[in-house]
Amino acid sequence: MTSSSEVISPGSLAAVTAEPGVAPPAASSPARTASPDPGPGRPGWVQSANGALKDNWVLLSLLCLAIFLAIWQFYTAATKALPGPWEVAQKSWFFLSDPFYDNGPNDQGIGILIGYSLMRLSLGFICGSTVAIILGVVLGLNRTLYKALNPYIQVLRAISPIAWMPLLLYSVQDSGWTALLVVFMASVWPTLANTAFGVNNIKKEYLNVAAILQMPMLAKVFRVILPGAGPAIVAGLRISMGSAWVAIVPAEALLGSLGLGYFVWNEWNNLDIGNVIFAILVIGMVGVVLDLLFNRLAKVLAYTD
Repeated sequence: MTSSSEVISPGSLAAVTAEPGVAPPAASSPARTASPDPGPGRPGWVQSANGALKDNWVLLSLLCLAIFLAIWQFYTAATKALPGPWEVAQKSWFFLSDPFYDNGPNDQGIGILIGYSLMRLSLGFICGSTVAIILGVVLGLNRTLYKALNPYIQVLRAISPIAWMPLLLYSVQDSGWTALLVVFMASVWPTLANTAFGVNNIKKEYLNVAAILQMPMLAKVFRVILPGAGPAIVAGLRISMGSAWVAIVPAEALLGSLGLGYFVWNEWNNLDIGNVIFAILVIGMVGVVLDLLFNRLAKVLAYTD
């Protein structure tokens, strides 16, 4: 018999309560976490690779590029229909190693041709965006006028800029001006629609404060309306830039104006598909750079109430 004051340890208690012939349970030890089951048909290295790709988007992007190049090379070797990646890489190095040479009107470096396209794009885009923002502010401040003209804006915005080219060429009788006007038409409608929408949906508190302060109309536009509608306007400008860049290439190709579109069409006439692929890649990269610039501008102008 143990005295009432004697303390029985957990181990002795287990020994006392254990049945005869049954070994007492072993002392408790830290729990061990079982390794995760990779699942049927999924080895451990596959699961590790999935985890690495999930946490590293750069590795996943490079893997997608490697798969694309492998498919391209396999298709080229099987069909001989297109030049392979290595041939396109060699042509790319040829053009990029000296991008600003000038051997005459029909033989200029890719850097000069990009400059022609960007110059034409900038002029048409600036003119179109200026007109669109002015008209958008006017429509956005007049709700009745906005509702009346919005259906027509939506219809015009859905028309491809290239569809305007025959009419514009017939009207102005000049390929250079026609290319500028194509960019202008591509730039107007998305920015106009977004500006009118953004101005029309500015918080009334902002306009009430401007009215209380008796701000002149011009000051109210630049200090209240445009900043308030800034994110919507930049979104419209971004869409317009993408539309204008898509439109300028076929416009240059069809009108024979110097630029990337002219380069694509000229190389196609020469049946040099490798140079055509190189030009396509350059057009895509320039478009990505332009979109990144507007993305940075959108982040600068973004705000939270």
